[in-house]
Amino acid sequence: MYVDYLSLTGFRSYAQLDLSLTPGVSVFVGPNGTGKTNIVESIGYLASLSSHRVSSDAPLVGFDAGQALVRARIVRGSQATALEVEINPGRANRARINRANPVRARDILGICRTVLFAPEDLALVKGDPSARRRFLDDLIVSLVPRHAATRADYERVLKQRNALLKSARVSGRFTSAHEATLEVWDHHMAEAGAQLLAARLQALDRLTPHLQGAYEDLTDGSKKACSTYRSTLVGEVDDDGAAPGGADSAELLGLTQEELRARFLQAFAANRKREIDRGISLVGPHRDDVELILGQAPAKGYASHGETWSLALAMRLGSYYLLRDDDPTPGSGPILILDDVFAELDAGRRGRLASIVAGAEQVLVTAAVGEDIPEALAGEQIHVVPGGIRAASS
Repeated sequence: MYVDYLSLTGFRSYAQLDLSLTPGVSVFVGPNGTGKTNIVESIGYLASLSSHRVSSDAPLVGFDAGQALVRARIVRGSQATALEVEINPGRANRARINRANPVRARDILGICRTVLFAPEDLALVKGDPSARRRFLDDLIVSLVPRHAATRADYERVLKQRNALLKSARVSGRFTSAHEATLEVWDHHMAEAGAQLLAARLQALDRLTPHLQGAYEDLTDGSKKACSTYRSTLVGEVDDDGAAPGGADSAELLGLTQEELRARFLQAFAANRKREIDRGISLVGPHRDDVELILGQAPAKGYASHGETWSLALAMRLGSYYLLRDDDPTPGSGPILILDDVFAELDAGRRGRLASIVAGAEQVLVTAAVGEDIPEALAGEQIHVVPGGIRAASS
């Protein structure tokens, strides 16, 4: 698939931007701070309803704008679809498909698929578990858009359950009324948690072979990359509620959602006193982690800088392979976005990455200078200046 038209109104630094794009490689070139990343960020937002740079929507709206509009035409095979998202800080976002009546923003998920590489991806390897959980949750929504609701339901229930636990802790006494209400939230959280965990486990199981292949493609193949899901349902939860580092959660993959639900209820009961004492939920997908391993050692803390970059890129590239295989229909592969990546890589990794992604239907690249882009990705250059673009050149 590819974007052949993009329009931004009040988005980041753009009061108005209208841009025509083509299949193949498009390189956005300009000094830092001119707005290159804002352009590709908007396309990523259409695919995920989130930014790879910030956790909330407010920074996406220009200082003098009350809302932001992102419009694009997505071509998938022989079908073109017009998408529009209206970003309203503090209010519900709205969307339109083919200029029809407004719908919920999440109703557009799945129409545009992107895989975005960015320097922030180093956090997938070096950062805390929340970065890896977000990566996996974004992937399951890309694979099955209805899981956006699964994710939202779990977050809503977790918030309510934590509020109850905190209330009980602040009051200094856990009453029968607290217990009765907590049991209700236990069942809601077990149901939502089982759905989310099952989706994560299945996605990671499908991703891992692609991750291994991508890492081998990006390196000399001397080390094997693999991933393991660490769940608070397996082993003892520590006092901080972290998933036990030595517990492999592979056994959970074969369980049904009902069996996972039962496991959650058992875990809630086993950790009841600790959760009341802490005033937070210590068990659940919000405390899980994905451990990345290179060779015989955990990547976090042991991988070199180059290995860390290659593994982070392999996670994104592996997700691209998975999404491409998930829908092998011609013209349905995801759009690849490489945001300021090549400046961070040595010549060898630049060349290997460029040769791998060059065959995608659409590749959007940002760079401060055109010389950072390998020859394999030579394509249309779009020169970005503050607030707009200059005429494109080949």
